[in-house]
Amino acid sequence: MPKTKASTFKTKLYCPANPGEDGPWAFLVLPKTASDTLPRRGRTSVEGTINGHPFQATLEPDGQLSHWLKVSQALLEGAAASVGDTVAVQVSPATPEPEPAIPDDLQKALDKSATAKATWDGTTTIARLDWIHWIESAKQAKTRKRRVENACDMLSSGKKRVCCFDPSGYYDKSLRAPQAGN
Repeated sequence: MPKTKASTFKTKLYCPANPGEDGPWAFLVLPKTASDTLPRRGRTSVEGTINGHPFQATLEPDGQLSHWLKVSQALLEGAAASVGDTVAVQVSPATPEPEPAIPDDLQKALDKSATAKATWDGTTTIARLDWIHWIESAKQAKTRKRRVENACDMLSSGKKRVCCFDPSGYYDKSLRAPQAGN
């Protein structure tokens, strides 16, 4: 894949309303014009800089046909930035797309089914990213468990792509950027 030109923009860093147990972090939302230069509306791995500090990350869909980025405390410190700051950002697609980490529950299920594992291994990195995204987008543990089971069933039957899943979150509204807190 030819190297895509980097998108450069300025945007504000926000504090999530519900940061969870990950410790302090911030997020930024890409302008739609920057997302339009990326190869996908769903999860997309990028290389870039924030205030000149390099990073590699996977952007998440914001449900508005754009993307958002979780900015870790280490990246905030490296970029000499704080929540509320406007930062200079440059992003371009990571090529090749890095292999996604397989969640433990999915890995265990794949290990139990040689046919599902064989189909999984025969898919593309992007397809595997979509399978993982579909599983991880479940809001309840029982839904996630069912999705892992369904994924293995579908993969065992030879299905290489998850269907009926909008990785951008635009149509089913299941994926969104975090809400900004105070």
